Amino acid sequence: MNAPTPRHLLRERSPHGHHRVTFVELFFDLVFVFAVTQLSHRLLGSLTLLGALQTAMLALAVWWVWIYTSWITNWLDPDRPPVRLLIFALMLAGIGLSTSIPGAFEARSLPFAAAHASMQVGRTLFMTLAIPPSQATLRLNFQRIAVWLATSALFWLAGGLSSGSNQLALWGIALAIEYVSPIARFWVPGLGASSVSDWSIEGGHLAERCALFVIIALGESVLVTGAALSAAVWTGEALAAFGASFAGSVAMWWIYFDRGADLGSQQIMASKDPGRLGRLVYTYLHLPIVLGIILSAVADELVMAHPSGHVHVEAAVSLIGGPLLYLAGAISFKRAVRGWWQPSHLAGIGALVLLSLVTPWLSQLLLGALTTLVLIIVAAWETLSLTPRRR
Repeated sequence: MNAPTPRHLLRERSPHGHHRVTFVELFFDLVFVFAVTQLSHRLLGSLTLLGALQTAMLALAVWWVWIYTSWITNWLDPDRPPVRLLIFALMLAGIGLSTSIPGAFEARSLPFAAAHASMQVGRTLFMTLAIPPSQATLRLNFQRIAVWLATSALFWLAGGLSSGSNQLALWGIALAIEYVSPIARFWVPGLGASSVSDWSIEGGHLAERCALFVIIALGESVLVTGAALSAAVWTGEALAAFGASFAGSVAMWWIYFDRGADLGSQQIMASKDPGRLGRLVYTYLHLPIVLGIILSAVADELVMAHPSGHVHVEAAVSLIGGPLLYLAGAISFKRAVRGWWQPSHLAGIGALVLLSLVTPWLSQLLLGALTTLVLIIVAAWETLSLTPRRR
């Protein structure tokens, strides 16, 4: 006899369980492969202080859309047809969001703002309707979230109708509202604030979702260097630049997945307060990891284009800043789940800072090779130092 089908749209959970990521969630993530590519290409085409600021704001918006959707599908059951339809609708809006990235501060500002606002508000309203009356606390939590996101949507749309410094300011306010809201526990006058302990997420699922996004970002980096190599004349310098870029991507993968990803998953699955850990470790601390990968992809393409070229300020910022951001995010993530600062990562950050002092005397290829060497040393050091503990 078949088990009765649940009348609500939420996942059926067991204590400390771990639902695997579903195929429809992976299908949804394909949109964000495109979004990450759009972000790196936009930054590459506008390597100025203003261009970097604009791209950073767009990256923050893209990450927040994706991580909020991951939280939602942590509660909702993607195998239920209404939830699948929601995910497909979010995919369609996500394509609009991604295709608007190149012109988000020019002709496509309103489409970008409308796509972002509709995804954030529409998904949250769906959640308030999907939660059964028996879970009043969870429903009230999403009612508070809807108020915050509806408020930020007003600033997104107002910025989409503006230009120049006004647009920057309005979208800056919208991002501030969205990023502060979980810290403020979505406090709303008359509705109060949420309790983090009420965010009863399935930690293993959220950890796996974020690990897959790191794979997406690293995969985009490999695609960038592969495409650049395909279009280049295969000289010794071009092949050396590709080798350094590929080795850097492998080192980044090793730093995150060899010792961090599984430990983070185990910790949040065993935690008595997974909502608090999910908010800190996966919602906030994974952001610099992803941004570091995107910035490193830009650096890889610069090196592939001009391996023997002089290191200008823009190239130095991406060549040093990408690995630096990545290590800063990785060490903060591991500190949160281990309880201590990883010495190899601290040494890597220090080495990158020292390396920035000699960039005027280096070629782009040599600087890229040295930053890759730093990442390889960090990965090897951590593996060797922690192997006895794991045994």
